[in-house]
This record gives sequence, C-alpha cells and structure tokens, in this order.
Amino acid sequence: MSTLLDANPRPIAQNGRILRAAVIGTGKISEEHLRFLSSDPGVELAAVCDLSPSLAQYAASRFKVAAAFSDSVRMLQEARPDVVHVLTPPHTHLALVSDALNAGAHVVVEKPVAPTNAKFRELWQLAESRGRKIVEDHNYRFNEPILAIEELVAGGELGDVREVDVRMALPIRKSGGRYADENLPHPSHNLPAGVIHEFITHLCYLALRFLPPGEGWRVAAAWSKHGVEALFKYDDLDALVISGPVHARIRFTSHCGPDCFAVTVRGTRGWAETDLFQPHLRLVIPRKGGQQLSPLVNQLLNGANLMGASVRGFRNKVMQKTPYEGLRTFLVRTYAALREDKEPPVNYDDMDRASRLVDALLEEQTRV
Repeated sequence: MSTLLDANPRPIAQNGRILRAAVIGTGKISEEHLRFLSSDPGVELAAVCDLSPSLAQYAASRFKVAAAFSDSVRMLQEARPDVVHVLTPPHTHLALVSDALNAGAHVVVEKPVAPTNAKFRELWQLAESRGRKIVEDHNYRFNEPILAIEELVAGGELGDVREVDVRMALPIRKSGGRYADENLPHPSHNLPAGVIHEFITHLCYLALRFLPPGEGWRVAAAWSKHGVEALFKYDDLDALVISGPVHARIRFTSHCGPDCFAVTVRGTRGWAETDLFQPHLRLVIPRKGGQQLSPLVNQLLNGANLMGASVRGFRNKVMQKTPYEGLRTFLVRTYAALREDKEPPVNYDDMDRASRLVDALLEEQTRV
C-alpha cells in the first residue's frame, strides 16, 4: 500500500461547511455519485480521477468538476479533498482507501470495502488513527421498499421475524458481458468468491438487517459452478444462515431469469416482499374483517399496489431512473453525518458484520 501522508490533516467537517469531494473511478456507478455531488449545494466537486484520461475529462466536463486526473496520488496532493469516493473495482480498494485516509480525507467506498474482514479491520484502524471515517456503500438498504419493510417490522405489523430470503439473479455468464470476456478477464474473477464477491455484500447486509444482533450464526453455504466456462470460480450460491429463531436464505444465481433482486421477510403475523429491480411492496397481514376476509382484502390491496408500481416503473424507465434510488438517501445522510461529525448511516458494526458474514460463507467448514 502507498504511504501518502498529510502532515497537516484538515479538521473534521462541521455543520454548514462546504465539503470538497473527489471521485476515483468513472464507471457506471460513478454517474450516480457525481449526479448527487453536483446537485448538493454543500459540496464542491474538486476532482475526478480515472486511469483513462479521456474518461476523466469526459466526467469532469459532464458534471462540471473542477479538475480531472489520471493519477490518484497526484489528485490527493493537489485537490486536497475532504471526502473521496472510491468507485473502482474491488481489488484496488485497499491501496486507494489507504491513500485517501493518509491524505486526510474521509472515504465513501463501493462494496466490498476489502476482500476479507481482517483487511477491513486494518483499514478501519487506519481511519481511526487519522481521525477519519470509512463508509461502505450499502445503498440498497435505503431503497424505499426496504425502508418500508423495516418500518413494518419495527411497528410489529409482521410480528416477530422468523424468515428472511434475499435472492439475486443476474446473467453474469452472458456471452459478450463484462464478466465473460476471456480475452480481457474482469479483475473480480480473482476475488475469494470470484465474480459473485462483487454482489455478495449486498445480499449479506440486507439479510443482516432482519437477523438478531450478535454473532451466533449457524451457516451452511453451497457454492456451485453449473456452467462450463473456465473463467468462473462459481456461478451459483445457496446459503442458509440461522441466528436464534430466525432463518435467512441467501441466494445468487446466474441460471434463472429474469433479473431480480428479491427480498422477503416473514414474521409470526405476516410477510412482506419486494423486488428492488422492479420496485413494489407486497404485504400479507391480518386485515379488518377477520381470518376469512383477510385473504381477499390482501389481494385487493396488493393488486392496487402492483398496478401503482407498474405505472411508477414505466415512468422510471422513461425518465431513465435506476434501481439505485437508495443511493441518494445514503449519500444525503452520509454527508450530513460528516458535516456534523456524527456516526454515518452505515457504521462500523454494519460493515464489520457484513464482511464477517461473507467470510463465514466462504469458510471451508461451512460449505456443503
């Protein structure tokens, strides 16, 4: 790792102060970050950096960024940002996050923040020593359907949670896709779980939102490769995580369609489900009218909700809105916390538990 140091780190941002932000990496997800940063009056977009000078210049021009760089160390030295967004492939995170922390900046980083929990804790200790914060992007936590399910759980509408299903289906093996190019293999193939490692953090932090606190997990994970492509370590995961009375299933497949990111939470009174790629909320609970009429009322209300979701989905397609709608909420809350020197919405425990669960899923003794 680089040892870039700032001998005179800037004071932690206080409420009302304009924060200087910089972005490293100009891939697809950077558009969402830059769109937020360029629209926030409390943020000065100081720099954008990419190994491709043309991509950095294009992003700078499109989002009116003050400067474009192709060298991240030079960017940190010259732009001196308060916050750095690390949006590069996972294998680069350790070095880039370390450099940004040593330069005196807070870091917002795409998942996974590090390949293992031990490496995450090393980064966290570095951040603590520099008086700075690391915030991993758990953006789907802040999508409206997930926030709504959390409210239902907190309000007792579902009763006591007993089951959680988090399921993602993506065609990562699709010919011509970025993960299937054998001539230019994607760097994520070298992660502990291969390409699935890029997505597993999302599945884990969502499951953990509805599991009891603590570490008393019983884990069984079936990592499989059903395809014939030599490039992939795995293309399928089916895992069970049991914590107290709550059972969570974590599922990733590249062999089913259509694309989905489904979350279902079942309790002692009822259940709720959504698909974050096609947002809706289906809720089945006891209704007025008793046991006989509740199924009919649930069908009527859920039918109306699905119709409304279809209209909103069509509008989102036309307006080119993406499933990253929770990212803006995450960033708004993160920047508010950084300005006021408060705990960010994704804190140490959130990141530590998610990375420990990823480690647990990969341990040899938990495999079936």
